[in-house]
Amino acid sequence: MQAEPIRRIAHLDMDAFYASVELLRYPQLKGLPVVIGGGRRREDDLLGRLAQAYPEQTWTQDDLAAIPLDFFPRLVGYTGRGVITTATYAARQFGVGSAMGLMKAAKLCPQAILLPVDFAQYRHYSQRFKSIISDIAPVMENRGVDEVYIDFTEVPGGQREGGRVLARLIQKAIFDDTGLTCSVGVAPNKLLAKMASEFNKPHGISVVLEGDLQPLIWPLACRKINGIGPKSDEKLQSHGIRTIGELAARDPDWLIAHFGNKTGTWLHHAAWGRDSRPVVTSSEPVSMSRETTFERDLHAVRDKAELGAVFTRLCEQVAQDLQRKGYVGKTIGIKLRFDDFSIVTRDHTLPHYTDSAQGIRAAAGQCLKRAPLAKRLRLLGVRVGSLISAQDAKLLPSPLETPPHDTNALLFPDD
Repeated sequence: MQAEPIRRIAHLDMDAFYASVELLRYPQLKGLPVVIGGGRRREDDLLGRLAQAYPEQTWTQDDLAAIPLDFFPRLVGYTGRGVITTATYAARQFGVGSAMGLMKAAKLCPQAILLPVDFAQYRHYSQRFKSIISDIAPVMENRGVDEVYIDFTEVPGGQREGGRVLARLIQKAIFDDTGLTCSVGVAPNKLLAKMASEFNKPHGISVVLEGDLQPLIWPLACRKINGIGPKSDEKLQSHGIRTIGELAARDPDWLIAHFGNKTGTWLHHAAWGRDSRPVVTSSEPVSMSRETTFERDLHAVRDKAELGAVFTRLCEQVAQDLQRKGYVGKTIGIKLRFDDFSIVTRDHTLPHYTDSAQGIRAAAGQCLKRAPLAKRLRLLGVRVGSLISAQDAKLLPSPLETPPHDTNALLFPDD
């Protein structure tokens, strides 16, 4: 009787994904500190500047690699509230990283080149590398634009060298097709694979075997466990628990007494590397949202026109996301963050499902009318929840929709 194959799960994480995609477009920036963040890309912005500087020449997309370094904007002198989406490894050497404010990054690395985000291009390459993986190992779980879990267990080569052979094959296939590198961790489960993928970045492969828990995992800080955030880590440290090994040494009853039954039990299992979650090949999103942080705080009355335009654009973007991915929703919500960093949310549930920008804007406007607007606004967001597929929605009885009113109003108060 043939023995059951050993469970081998991989976590694949693209290396500095957004920045790496930009380096494909601008190879002259390789090896330099580059950060991606702030506003969205404006088409041909750099080419437009070149055309002004050299009007006698014709500049096209084929000339991007020839753009002189002096034409790229730098972080030095940056003012605003933009946030870094990602940074090249050269920039990370200066302490610059994801989710850091650009003003702070400008102090740490003023010479860094600043590029705006280009989500359409990132989605394109995301789809390409995932298609390559699924052709080789079809049991793949999508975890975002730049990472996936893959079940190696039954795939040819998935057991060789603990999964290293198959990981190397996938790495090479992705690089040959896209020019992008990735890091892969292979382990008995998703929890350990996620940790392993961070061991040898960039462009590394790490394999964790059943007997590697004590020498490889236990010396690590508790924060390395996906699911332990800053607050949980602070509480663990207050009890003298800094490493995963120290967490594993605590009695399960003690953990339950201090963290509750669910969290305490999970902490014990995580410290001992136990995770039975399967690789899920498809999952339905719960909601879709768009939000923006303003460069300056906006007043609901004095900046009514600007706020109204942003509000409309967010509703249109959410509608486009829904239509592109084939979903409709009926719970429309807004999110407001004020200048004192307090947050207010409001929701409104429609009697029907929608992916219409006009319908989303009308419902979101009703939410806005129920929100306090005395303080200046720092952030505005729009969310659509209670999602189902557009195909499933067609099978439902269609209630009579009330025509949205005030759809052209700015929905912010008058003076």
